[in-house]
Amino acid sequence: MAKHQFQTEIGQLLKLMTHSLYSNKEIFIRELVSNASDALDKFNYLSLTDEKFKKDEWSGKVFIKLDKEDNSLTIGDNGIGMNETDLMDHLGTIAKSGTKAFMENLTGDAKKDSNLIGQFGVGFYSVFMVADKVDVISKKAGEEQAYMFSTDGTGEYEVKPVTKEAHGTIIYIKLKEDEKEFLDKWRVQEVVKKYSNHIAYPIMLNYSEEETEGEGDEATTKMVHKSEQINAATALWTLPKSDLKKEDYVEFYKTLAHGDNEPLSYLHNRVEGANEFTTLFYIPKTAPMDMYRADYEAGVKLYVKRVFITDDNKELLPPYLRFVKGIIDSEDLPLNVSRELLQENRILANIKQNSTKKILQAIKKLSGEEADTFIGQYNRVMKEGIYTDHVNKELLLDIVKYKSSTEEGLVSFEEYVSRGDSEKKEIYYIVGDDEKVLRNSPLLEAYKKANIEVLIMDDKEVDSIVTPMIGSYKEWNLKDITTIEAPDSKTEEEKEEISKEFKSLTDKIKEVLGEEVKEVKTSTRLTSSPSCVLKDSSDPMASMAAMFAQMGQEMPEIPLILEINPDHEMIKKLDKLDDESLFSDLSWILLDSAKLSEGLEPKDKGAFAQRVASLATKAL
Repeated sequence: MAKHQFQTEIGQLLKLMTHSLYSNKEIFIRELVSNASDALDKFNYLSLTDEKFKKDEWSGKVFIKLDKEDNSLTIGDNGIGMNETDLMDHLGTIAKSGTKAFMENLTGDAKKDSNLIGQFGVGFYSVFMVADKVDVISKKAGEEQAYMFSTDGTGEYEVKPVTKEAHGTIIYIKLKEDEKEFLDKWRVQEVVKKYSNHIAYPIMLNYSEEETEGEGDEATTKMVHKSEQINAATALWTLPKSDLKKEDYVEFYKTLAHGDNEPLSYLHNRVEGANEFTTLFYIPKTAPMDMYRADYEAGVKLYVKRVFITDDNKELLPPYLRFVKGIIDSEDLPLNVSRELLQENRILANIKQNSTKKILQAIKKLSGEEADTFIGQYNRVMKEGIYTDHVNKELLLDIVKYKSSTEEGLVSFEEYVSRGDSEKKEIYYIVGDDEKVLRNSPLLEAYKKANIEVLIMDDKEVDSIVTPMIGSYKEWNLKDITTIEAPDSKTEEEKEEISKEFKSLTDKIKEVLGEEVKEVKTSTRLTSSPSCVLKDSSDPMASMAAMFAQMGQEMPEIPLILEINPDHEMIKKLDKLDDESLFSDLSWILLDSAKLSEGLEPKDKGAFAQRVASLATKAL
């Protein structure tokens, strides 16, 4: 019998589990029953669609056996089962995306790591909070050989062939001495009713108890073996909403998410008409760890007439809603619908469209702390939706929020519009990757002076691609302040006069800077800074920048325009300066300091530092 080492991540996880970081040990029953239910779902589908299994008369069930004499608890099912490869892949390895993120987030702090485990979802491994030893005996449907996976959770496991008649899985748990409470039938019933009452298959509790027959001196006591169903065995989503309480939804979510956190929100809908289907969706309080990984795990299960079809199809909802967990149960799809047909199925397309709108409407209705939590976790992924989902673009624009130059916290487009100039109907914004740099940008000076709100979009990677294609929000045009004239009180004639007055200076600075700038001109947007730089929005490369970013390619260099502040003391003195060397140094410092103000880097950092040092020396 070969011994195997657990995957490194599993070893660390088992160590956490055996030290009972979970405050709620009873959840191991919920996790194992949930896994059994998934295995039954998978075989149920086979029994209805695969000719090999149609002939079998099959009725799915989960059983729990209590053995006080042996100090063991057994949980089993007659589901699809596992072969040797499955056992090693599913139990010897964390076979899900997000593992890497999970391990990277481990802190070594027991309390914090315990919360992380609850967020990650532990499934089978939760058993090591109560177990001294675990044997998993399983036979895969359609295969002859059964296998046993054995471990004490200390770093190694064994897999060997065994004999088992029927397909399915049996998990034998040798309990720790101080975990005998889980051999009490009332305790187990309580846990099952709390977490697993709405598992769609019967959960049978098998136990032995003493019974007395006769009376008085003739009374005899004997051990009687009993079996009783301890759950309602009705799929929760099929029940009327009026029959369900919030606690029912919350406990079902914990089973679905394999975690211990409550959802942020949920929505349960039944649609009748041309297509009949039921949906139950949950929005997690915390974003899944794998949300930004290409191999993210889908969170929605598809059923047809209560028969499980798939739980790894990423087409059931748009990719930007990949954090949503839940159930779609269709009355109209054929049971044997293939993966390929699912992608092109009109019925499923209608369900997807309806579900997406319902979810977004529910998100839009969130308020107060719930809304803040949602935006804190999912604002960025909602922006993805703006770019990809043109049908629901308006709903998404009502949901996303941004930082503001005038308001505390995050603001929506709707809030911005309520305060804006209803005649101009313009929403001003600035994009970058550093909030502090954006807030201190010289380009904001004129807007601050005119008391005009500007949205601070500091997620450049996303905002630089998404925002330009928004175009407008309810007839209000979005304006990037780096590409438009700033607000000021001067007339066109006055601007022209200033430009003429300083033309010799701007020409001279352009001569010094050469190809580093496309143009040097006077500015009316600056109040306290001597200079600023803008990208030339008329350059063909400017319109292609977003396209390059979308393709993951390096952004083309867009020519810069240097604007100088004619009211600034430095500019006035520079206009009268005769020292050519000093003029050159100051011209470069005007450009490089303006670049730094916008989060850009001087082309020659060493030369910039030398110029600053030289000027400081002269000043001293």
